Amino acid sequence: MADSEPNKKLFWGCFLALITTAFAFVSRLFLLGEWGDEFGLNAVQVGELAGMGIWPFAISIIAFSLFIDKIGYKTAMVFSFLGYLVWSVMGVAAYFISSGGQGDPQTGYRLLYWGSLILGLSNGTVEAYINPVVATMYKENKTKWLNILHAGWPGGLVVAGLLTIALSALATPWWIRIAIIVVPAVIFFLMLIKLEFPAQERVASGVSYREMLAEFGFLGAAIAMFLIVLQFNSAIPGYTTLFAIVGAVATIAFGAYTKSLGNPLLFVLALIMVPLATTEIGTDGWIEEIMKSIANVNGFDAGLVLVYTSLIMMVLRFFAGPIVHRISPIGLLIVSSVLAIVGLYWLSFASGMMVFAAATIYAFGKTFFWPTMLGVAGEQTPKGGALTLNALGGIGMLGVGVLGFPYIGMLQSQKAVEAVESDAQLATIVPSAVTGGKLNAVTTDKIFSLFEYNKLDADKMADSIKALPAEQQEAAEAHVAEVTEASTQGALANMCIFPVVMLVSYIGLGLYFKSRGGYKVQTIDGH
Repeated sequence: MADSEPNKKLFWGCFLALITTAFAFVSRLFLLGEWGDEFGLNAVQVGELAGMGIWPFAISIIAFSLFIDKIGYKTAMVFSFLGYLVWSVMGVAAYFISSGGQGDPQTGYRLLYWGSLILGLSNGTVEAYINPVVATMYKENKTKWLNILHAGWPGGLVVAGLLTIALSALATPWWIRIAIIVVPAVIFFLMLIKLEFPAQERVASGVSYREMLAEFGFLGAAIAMFLIVLQFNSAIPGYTTLFAIVGAVATIAFGAYTKSLGNPLLFVLALIMVPLATTEIGTDGWIEEIMKSIANVNGFDAGLVLVYTSLIMMVLRFFAGPIVHRISPIGLLIVSSVLAIVGLYWLSFASGMMVFAAATIYAFGKTFFWPTMLGVAGEQTPKGGALTLNALGGIGMLGVGVLGFPYIGMLQSQKAVEAVESDAQLATIVPSAVTGGKLNAVTTDKIFSLFEYNKLDADKMADSIKALPAEQQEAAEAHVAEVTEASTQGALANMCIFPVVMLVSYIGLGLYFKSRGGYKVQTIDGH
C-alpha cells in the first residue's frame, strides 16, 4: 500500500503543497526590510508583521485538526488553495495602493497585515492535512517519511529564495515577488483535486474522537491556550483579563470533557517545540536582516545564507531514514542540538565568507528538528491521530510567532543601542546625539506587554542629525546606519539559549526511553 502508485502521487502532491508554504514564508521574509522602510516600522514592529504570517498558521493547524477527519482532507486542501489566491490579491493590491509610500501607505499596510493572517491560516491548513496523510500512508516508518515530506519546506525556500533574489536584483516591484506563490499553489491544487485521501490511522483503527482528544488532554490544551491568549493580547491590547478568563474556561472545559491530563510525553514534546521553532523558523525569519551588513561588505545577497542552509536541509532530510535507524530519533535530536549551538554561536561573530562555514554547521543542526519531533509524536502517541501530530507543529508556530520573532527583534534593538552607545566616533560625528557622555536617542518599549527593553529612537536620532550642517548629514546618517546594521549579527549568540534548553531536554528524554528498554514505535493496540 505504502509504495503503490496512487499513494506516491498523493505524497508528491503533499510535498508540493509544503513547497508552496515555503514560497509564502520566504517571499514575505525577504520583503520585511523593504516594508519596514516603506511603512516606517521599527525592528519589533517588523517582527510583529513577520509573526502575523506565523501565529495564524498555528491556530489553523490546531483548529483544523479538531475536525479535519470529519470534513475531509480534500476540503482542507481546497481551503488552503483559496487562501493563497486571496493573499496574492491583497498583497498585490497593497503595493499599488501604497505606491512606494507615495499613495496610501496606511491602507497598504493594513492589506499586508490582514492578508498575512489569511496566508498564515492557509499555511497551517496545509500542515493540518499533509502530516496525518503521510503518517497514515507510511505508518510503519513515520519519522523517515515525515522527514522526506518536510524536505519540501527547505526545497521551497531554495527555489523561492533564488527567484526572489533574482527578481530583487532586477529591481522588479515587490508585488511580483508576492504573486509568484500562485504558480505552485495552482500546481498542487490540480495534482490533488482528483486524488482520494486515506482515512487517518486513528479513524481506520476505530479509536474514538474523545480518545484522540484525551491524548492531548488538559496539559496540551493549557500550553496552546496560553500562547493563543498571549497572541490575542498582543494583537488586540486592552483585553488581557477577558482573554485570560476565556482561555482558562476553554482549557478547563477541554480537560473536563476529556477527563485526562493528556499524554505526559506529548506535554514534554510540546514544551520543547517552542525553543525548537524559535531556533529554526525564528532564526530563518530574521537571518536576511541580521546578515545584511556583513553581506554588503563581502558583496553577496544576505538571502543567500538562508538559501544555502535550506539547500543543505533539503538534501539531508532525504537521508533521515538510515540515520534514525542507526542512532534513534532522540539520538538524532541530541546531536542536532549540539550542532545548532555551535553553528549559531559561530554565526554571531563569523566574518567574510566564513559565514557560510558557520552556516553549514547551523544547517546540519536544524535540519532534522521539526520533522523528527513530528515523527516522535506520531510514533509515540498514535491514538492522538491528526490532533497530536499537528498540535506540536501548531504550538511550535504559535511560540515562534508570539514569542520568537518579537524576541529576536528585541535582541537586535538592544544590540543596536549597545553598539551606538559604545561607538567612540558618535560624539564627534553627531555631537547633539550625546549629552553628558550618554546617548539621548534612546527610548524604552515593551515586549509581550510585560518586559521593557531599550531601543534607538529614530526620530530623536534624525533630529540630532538634522542639527548638523547640510553637507555633514548624509555622512552622519551612513555612519549610524553602518554601526546599527553591524550590531545585529551579535544577537545570534543570545539565541544559543534555545538549543541549549533543547539539548538538556533531549538528554532527559534519552534517559527516559533507556529506562524503558529503548525507543520503540507504538501502535494503536499499544505494542
